[in-house]
Amino acid sequence: MSDEVMDSAVAAPRRKSILELAAAEAQAFLLKPESYCSLDLPPYIRFDALIEATHEALTGKKLSDLSSKPRDHDDVNYTILNNKDGKFAWRPFQLIHPALYVSLVHQLTTDAHWQSLVERFAAFSANRKIHCLSLPVVSLLGEKDKAEQVSQWWHSVEQRSIELSLEYDYLIETDITDCYGAIYTHSIAWAVHTKEVAKANPNRTDKTLLGNIIDAHIQDMRHGQTNGIPQGSALMDFIAELVLGFADHELSEKIQASKIKDYCILRYRDDYRVFVNNPQDGEQLIKLLTEVMIGLGLKLNPGKTKTSNDVVRASIKGDKLAWIFRKHSEKSLQKHLLIIHDHAMRFSHAGSLVVALNAFHKRIARSKRVLEQPMPMIAIVVDIAYRNPRTYAICAAILSKLMSSLPSEEEKTAVAEKIKARFAKIPNTGHMQIWIQRITLPIDKSISYEEPICKLVSGEDVSLWNMQWITNEELKTSIATSVIDKNVLQELEPVITTKEVELFQSKEMEGYY
Repeated sequence: MSDEVMDSAVAAPRRKSILELAAAEAQAFLLKPESYCSLDLPPYIRFDALIEATHEALTGKKLSDLSSKPRDHDDVNYTILNNKDGKFAWRPFQLIHPALYVSLVHQLTTDAHWQSLVERFAAFSANRKIHCLSLPVVSLLGEKDKAEQVSQWWHSVEQRSIELSLEYDYLIETDITDCYGAIYTHSIAWAVHTKEVAKANPNRTDKTLLGNIIDAHIQDMRHGQTNGIPQGSALMDFIAELVLGFADHELSEKIQASKIKDYCILRYRDDYRVFVNNPQDGEQLIKLLTEVMIGLGLKLNPGKTKTSNDVVRASIKGDKLAWIFRKHSEKSLQKHLLIIHDHAMRFSHAGSLVVALNAFHKRIARSKRVLEQPMPMIAIVVDIAYRNPRTYAICAAILSKLMSSLPSEEEKTAVAEKIKARFAKIPNTGHMQIWIQRITLPIDKSISYEEPICKLVSGEDVSLWNMQWITNEELKTSIATSVIDKNVLQELEPVITTKEVELFQSKEMEGYY
């Protein structure tokens, strides 16, 4: 199975699926800092030295020989909370304990284990009518891997969906409720070895079985819990694909038994697009998918399950269509921002909102003059960020530019405190605190934040991960490697540059969201 995409018949490959990598290449990919942490963070927060030091300390060794039981301890991982709606909904992103992360990568990427995983995924994809399009990819042409992952979605999901309107009359969309938080860790062994093998008595407790090794590592990260996997890394995206690939395989068997033949399914992580010509076939396929999910302890989201007989229009996200069909900007900067704010109120957390804000940021970044009346625009941008956590990084960049037009350092400090106070009104805004700190550092280093990683940036002695279970001093020293690049901090510019926050480096991102 390959996720490699050719943008045209003559173009060189732009990306390669993780399954097309040799074991050593897969290990190198998963140990990249951007694979370890997929969350947008300021450039002075870096994990490359930490992961490399931990990798060296664990190479050729078993983590169990260097530690006690991590699952006996709380807060093994470092969790950054992200508010989802400006109210009480939130999502945890986890920086997995480096020792557990690197240890699991080492286990997955031995030659034997990696080959068995590649073969297992080949079995998952045997049905040519069910397409997995979300395996982690490595960039081949200089883009960030994350950018190529987004590009992969655009080409293989949106564009392919439009093409399928030539063959199918109906599109049914659905997704899994709280997928990562609901994955049953024992189901990983079912995916790797089949249910029959994994559940056989001698194998349930066999610590040498790869599925059990993965299961044990994840339980170690989560205080022994068997429900849920950490969100926020390419490694966990890959583990999720194991379970979801197994679900594809189970669904395929049920479809074959039901004798439905005229269909096509595109799956991107936990999002499904089901194409049919007979709406009754579509209903039956969703029923079969529901049964598969129940068997894995997962469930479909009824609120997001919808059917359309306009396949072209349904193939493109509603927020993107709305943005395409409306006026994008005004000569007045404030009116331009109000257009974006209105779009944000209509379509919260939308990818098209990131596109709109990126365009606005590029517009003001080019300006060399002092921007007139920045305060109303600052208020508008703060309100957009307040309600849309997906926009934190780009909103921080816009705010830094707007605040540079304030007349004095005292006024800049006062505005920074107001922004901080606004976000303090809602719970679980650790990610935003990190970006507010990025804005305020060049203005006033004395402004304090409660988020632990912010305290590290301020020079406080804080441990992000629980170290009590590590017994080996060399490993402890490796994990104590600083994740704050002091050289970058010292050279920090007051205005956040496009390079710090933009996903795509060499092309416009308009089409990809």
